[in-house]
Amino acid sequence: MPEAAHRLFVAVPVPPHALDACRDLLEGVRRGPAGRGARWVRTENLHLTLRFLGATQPERVPAVADALRAGVGATPAFRVRLAGGGAFPSATRPRALWLGIQEGATELAAIAAALEAPLAGLGWPPEGRPFRAHLTVARADAASIADGARAAAALVAAAAGWETAFDADRVILYRSHLRAGPPVYEPVVEVPLAR
Repeated sequence: MPEAAHRLFVAVPVPPHALDACRDLLEGVRRGPAGRGARWVRTENLHLTLRFLGATQPERVPAVADALRAGVGATPAFRVRLAGGGAFPSATRPRALWLGIQEGATELAAIAAALEAPLAGLGWPPEGRPFRAHLTVARADAASIADGARAAAALVAAAAGWETAFDADRVILYRSHLRAGPPVYEPVVEVPLAR
């Protein structure tokens, strides 16, 4: 029986000290009365997505890994500073809640753009929308508009004046395992950034 397709995405991981800072911020919102208006991402699953690839046949994974190495190339490590919060498409009609990227957004966008050509060569069409660097922390698409808006407002208020920073030193191709409960993200290939 052939192996099932792998659900893949490319991301910059968030290191433990920054995850701890995010957890400290988000727990207050999550446990508050407005927190029920969103499905919160488990803190250990937080990452900066560069490209979602979706279902990929296992035999194509080595070529995807080569495309990742080609796209990242000699990109230097860079500083990421998370600060503030918001929601897409808006705080009054949110589908996703996020923490903002105050430093490092340009570098993240450059890596995402550099991945376009090597992935297009493997059959992935270019992204149809501009890259917007952010850290997704919750989804409000299953909540009522009012509950989602309350969760977004609580996040924005809690994140006002908050920040944490880290050095982005690698890009990872992850496999997402969907099951009952939260997904599990397995690193498949890790590409270090230049020092």
